[in-house]
Amino acid sequence: MKKAKYFFSLVAIFSMVIFAGCSDDDTGDLTDNFDRQAMLTNWADNIIIPGYERYVSDLEALSAEVETFTSTPTLDNLNALRNAWLEANLAWQKVAMFEIGKAESITLINYTNIYPTNTEDMIKTIESGDYDLSSVNKQDEQGFPAIEYLIYGVRDTDQAIIDLYSQEMVNHPYKIFLKDLTQRLETLAKSVHDDWENGYRDTFVNNDGSEATASVNKLVNDYIFYYEKHLRAGKIGIPAGVFTGSKSSEKVEGLYSGKSKALFMAGLDAMQAFFNGTSLDSNLPVEGEGLKSYLDFVQEISDGEDLGSLINAQFELARDQAELLSDNFSAQVENDNSLMLQTYDELQKNVVNMKVDMLQALNIRVDYVDADGD
Repeated sequence: MKKAKYFFSLVAIFSMVIFAGCSDDDTGDLTDNFDRQAMLTNWADNIIIPGYERYVSDLEALSAEVETFTSTPTLDNLNALRNAWLEANLAWQKVAMFEIGKAESITLINYTNIYPTNTEDMIKTIESGDYDLSSVNKQDEQGFPAIEYLIYGVRDTDQAIIDLYSQEMVNHPYKIFLKDLTQRLETLAKSVHDDWENGYRDTFVNNDGSEATASVNKLVNDYIFYYEKHLRAGKIGIPAGVFTGSKSSEKVEGLYSGKSKALFMAGLDAMQAFFNGTSLDSNLPVEGEGLKSYLDFVQEISDGEDLGSLINAQFELARDQAELLSDNFSAQVENDNSLMLQTYDELQKNVVNMKVDMLQALNIRVDYVDADGD
């Protein structure tokens, strides 16, 4: 049974009413004959599996740099480690939205990118040397944000970080924990990639019906949920104080590295590419069937404009607005939060375009509940 997803928008409440009033039955059956299997094949073979291949490869490179740095803590090796962390994190942004199959069953996203990391508890965990990273109680002490803290924020200066990892001691707790964190990410990513390669790909592609449990309906819901919760709210809305009225600059992604904008832009690019059926990590043809071509097929019109083009145009407006932000969103929130709020507003417009208009056009129902009152 798909997990309950709680999220933020009053828009969804209205959309649920709209869908209830417009639907002919409870099955969500489509009346068009669009080739959904072709779209699923493109998603799996040209976008999702290549994305995971790149992600696993970048995590292997990250693990190698962790080994190098912990063996020889120098400034050059620290910088190489930081670059590897960023590359792996950028690769993660391209697959994070695909919370389906194995990724859903192991709640991959919760063990990979919960921020801000709980540094107080994490330090206690490190110093105790007694921990189980598979525990749900440790989700906010691991993943990319935890590694970021250990290579950017654990001490005030680069030299102090190098000195920490240079300490001569048996079973150095920080070295061990840093290695465990990267190995944990690699193990989880490989398990998802292997599942796609060893059976789930065919299950996913062949489940091409129009039921709520069919692959298109499930993944499109996951896609919009990720857009709302993680891209719009997590990266922008929550630190900007959209839901509370109070700024929370400490809740940005990339808090210690200052890489907030790079991570956000990677996520935004990945979401638009998926909408268009475009691969970002494949030597195969870069464009195929996607939500844009599906909308073109059903010839949905919204406010006098083609809906697929309208959604793409709004992606571009959100990108243009985000380009005005500083690299470090924490500093942006503190110095000029109005730009964060304006970016949120541009992102929010595509919630309406996709969650209401697109889902109506494709006769796909929302399978999660918004209950956070935004």
